[in-house]
Parts: sequence; structure tokens; C-alpha cells
Amino acid sequence: MIGRKIHCPPAAQCHRHGIPTYPVTKAQMKYVTYLRVSTTRQGESGLGLDAQRSAVALFAYSRGGEILHEFVEIEGGARRDRPELARSIRAAKAAGATLLIAKLDRLARSVALISGLMESGVDFVAADNPHATRLMLHLLAAFAEHERQEISTRTTAALAAAKARGAVLGKHGRFLAQQATSLALDLQAKYRNEIADALSGARSLREFAAGLNALGVPTPESGVWGPGNTARLLRRLGLAIGQKVPELAA
Repeated sequence: MIGRKIHCPPAAQCHRHGIPTYPVTKAQMKYVTYLRVSTTRQGESGLGLDAQRSAVALFAYSRGGEILHEFVEIEGGARRDRPELARSIRAAKAAGATLLIAKLDRLARSVALISGLMESGVDFVAADNPHATRLMLHLLAAFAEHERQEISTRTTAALAAAKARGAVLGKHGRFLAQQATSLALDLQAKYRNEIADALSGARSLREFAAGLNALGVPTPESGVWGPGNTARLLRRLGLAIGQKVPELAA
């Protein structure tokens, strides 16, 4: 989003936030701001953006600076392809301005991306850590990247453990699982004898599927039976290959 003119807050607001102000000189600092949120919903609602916008505006005013343009990126922190970031860098170079962000973690959680930004030749500063050196920025980015990787690892492990315990994952997973089980029970009620005959003569999922197809038992998806959907059918009915027919539920 380019061309958005930002009006900085009055000095009183800076003092209220404990931010020192400096007199405006002829060589007024010029800034191009880069804001980032992780989801489209955050971007549309303004959640997160307003706080970042306020932080960079306060910072610019406290330095007697002027914000020339604002760029907003809706993208995850791990992604490296940042078209709005690239545009903000070009705009900052063209105007001889400093790229201004609210917080370092809004820029990236990737050491490679921070390094690339440093190598671009544009001056940039984070409002939450304006005195950070290049070494500090590398270290902070490294810690942020490590934190992101640790969160991802823990989340993956937790989901795998929950799945192993039989938990149904996903917002609508439980409803869909119940619906699939209900369809399987309805199928069993209607084709009880055919399922029993196909199961009694089967030594594998493939043979069970062939038996169901030969006996004309329809699949819930209106297709043909195979190892995959027969395995799901048996699981939902609490049955198994080799199980005796009398154990079928009525």
C-alpha cells in the first residue's frame, strides 16, 4: 500500500508514552514504514496494524521525522517472498529515506531475510530497538527464528500425540467423523448380509473390497470399494478382516 501519508502524533502523546522528542531541523528525517500481519483477517480487521502504525508514528515524531509512505504485508513470518517489503525498500532508496518497522519480529523470523535486508543497502530501524547494531539484529533474528522452529516442532509433536491417542483433529473433524460413522452404520443396517458374506470369505482388504463390489454394495462416495475405503468402513464399524460373522452388530 503506497502513497499513504501519515500524520504523526503531537509531542504530548510522545511524552505520555515516555518517548523523547527532538527539534525538527532542515535535514528532517524521512521514513518509509513497513507493517506486517500474519493473516488476511488481521489485515482486514486492522488487528495488529493499528498498534504497529501507532508505534512507528510515535517514533518518527519523536525524531522530528516525516513518514512518506506506508507498506502493509499480509504474510507469515517464515516466508521469504515479501513483495511489499521489496517495494518498501525500493521506495526508501528512491526517497533517501530510512525503512521503519514497529518491531523486529514483524520484519521476519529469518536470519537469511534480515541478512538480505542488510545487504540491500537501505538504512532501516526498528522502533522497539532503535539502537540495535548489525550484530544485535542478527542475534535477535536468530533467536526469533529458533523460537519459530521450536514452536513448530512442539506443535507438530503435540498434534501427532493427540492423533495417536485417537483424537479427531480440525475444527470440523469431530462432526465429520461422527457423520462418516453414521453413514457406515446405515450401510451396515441396509446391507448386513452382503457385508457379512464379503467379510467371511475375505483374507485381505482387497478381497473384502472385491466381495462388496461383486455383491453390489454401494460406497458412501458412489464409487467402488478398494483397500482404503474398506479399511475405513471396518474401522467405523469396529470390525476387522478375519472376524467371525456373528460378531457383526445388528
